[in-house]
Amino acid sequence: MSKKPDIIPPIRNYFVDEAGDPVLFGGKRGDIIVGTEGCSRFFMLGLLDVPDHAALSKDLIELRLRLMADPYFKDVPSFDPQRKKTALAFHAKDDLPEVRREVFGLLRKYSDLQFYAVVVDKLGYANHVKHRNTQSPAYRYNPNDLYDLLTKRLFNDKLHKSDEYNICFARRGRTDRTVALRLALIEARQRFCKRWKIEPQSTLNMTASDPIQTACLQAVDYFLWAIQRLYEKREDRYLAYLWPSFKLVIDINDMRKAAYGMYYSQKTPLTLAALEGRL
Repeated sequence: MSKKPDIIPPIRNYFVDEAGDPVLFGGKRGDIIVGTEGCSRFFMLGLLDVPDHAALSKDLIELRLRLMADPYFKDVPSFDPQRKKTALAFHAKDDLPEVRREVFGLLRKYSDLQFYAVVVDKLGYANHVKHRNTQSPAYRYNPNDLYDLLTKRLFNDKLHKSDEYNICFARRGRTDRTVALRLALIEARQRFCKRWKIEPQSTLNMTASDPIQTACLQAVDYFLWAIQRLYEKREDRYLAYLWPSFKLVIDINDMRKAAYGMYYSQKTPLTLAALEGRL
């Protein structure tokens, strides 16, 4: 029996967030501080493709309100609106284990979610920057450089099939980088289309928001937290629980098999065992 072709939706809704931080250097001498207190070893960017974003948003909001009304969580600090944590939006790092279980359970019910991520080992990238400085002394690393690099890699082949793409990035700080990110998306699409001799026809609609205003960004945060627990804490049970929704994870610094990195998918699952010798 021949395989049925995938149905390509005319409109896709992408929600994008990060985990870790893009900081590489610190101190007066600009030393590499990757992996030290307050500076993550890994930085990652995640994209969640949500077919019915209105339904997911509604369910996340209703779940949070139900938990807020549950006397079990009475006087819990993270449920205090003044602290601006769970009371306003789900955030895996701040949420109680009981809350995380509820959110994970909700996400598991959405079988049509597709999650993609790109992971970079900041220690390896910091050494790359150091080498670049020896070749071009005038070059100065900007954390946005790493974010934009991962954006291009993440969107490499995801902007050419549907008629329209609604892409919502989690807002980063006070600086509006909408224009820069749009250019990164356009460049990623142009490179892909040029390589495969495709004429780009799709419309790109891009916005910047925060998890309080856009509940689907809270879902992205949970997927990223699951990967982060694996890479930073060597714990993979959360990732395994959400793995059915994972489409692809690219570890761009894992060159044990290929120079372009390691690709993890449903056929090649990302597990602690798979990273043996990598971490």
